[in-house]
Amino acid sequence: MKWRDVRVGSEILTLARSLGARSIFVVGTARDVGKTTALRSIYAAACAEGARIGIASIGREGDATTSGDAHPKPRIRLEPQTLFVTARGSLPRSPACEIVKLSGLRSPAGPLLYARVSAAALYELVGPPTASGVREVVEELSARGDLVLVDGAVDRVAALAGSDGAIVVACGAASAPTMQESVDEAAALVARLRLPPYDPTAPAMHLEGGLTASRAAALIAARETRQIVVRDPTQVALGGKSATQALALLRLRCERPLRVIAATVASIAPDRTFEPRAFADAVAAATGLPAFDVYAGARAA
Repeated sequence: MKWRDVRVGSEILTLARSLGARSIFVVGTARDVGKTTALRSIYAAACAEGARIGIASIGREGDATTSGDAHPKPRIRLEPQTLFVTARGSLPRSPACEIVKLSGLRSPAGPLLYARVSAAALYELVGPPTASGVREVVEELSARGDLVLVDGAVDRVAALAGSDGAIVVACGAASAPTMQESVDEAAALVARLRLPPYDPTAPAMHLEGGLTASRAAALIAARETRQIVVRDPTQVALGGKSATQALALLRLRCERPLRVIAATVASIAPDRTFEPRAFADAVAAATGLPAFDVYAGARAA
């Protein structure tokens, strides 16, 4: 990995540590938006610092494929002493690693285990299919190291709710046909994940289950002014314009907040390209977060 990529990872690490975070989830607005590249940059920076790192990859279905298709997730080159989680059948035959612990958790790819890298190589990471399983994995890795990194899906970040973990949101040209639409998607996701905690002294309506589009529409039509309280931000099952509208017209709050610390951008997709600097600056302005172009090694102004 090039120095400029490590530099971006180092800046994100600094942001996380300033909040006391010992785990970082990287989630994306869509597929092919640079999520794994962002994770690699943070990992490379942590390795350069000599940190004891635990790493996991959690998909929507908890399996070894990218959500929504049959394409395998990209393998990640791991350095010696890195602790990782995967399915037993996904361990490579030739690279050397030490099995540290067999887990009681299972994935569609088989039972999970914890292993420590002995020889640097490409490894396939497979994680548990539930938020409670993710929480268990993060706790186990945290107990054995200084920093936990998770290549995760948005619907699994509930594992961080109420904890000292941090979230980085990756967005890119692959998520929408225009730059403005991609920026809007990033802003809506960040706003949803950053729901403020509810005020127990003010009137509130606590929802059982998630806030769906139809439920939000009914509350908006009723001109509800009380706090609409969900357990955690992942319970708001809205995206794009519907999420933006609900966030603007309803007092959405949560019991267990999340901490989003940065955004990363990927300005190139197979069928379109956005102007890199303008894209990063627009994401920073729309989200109110530090935004980084991992490929260019630059931070938005």
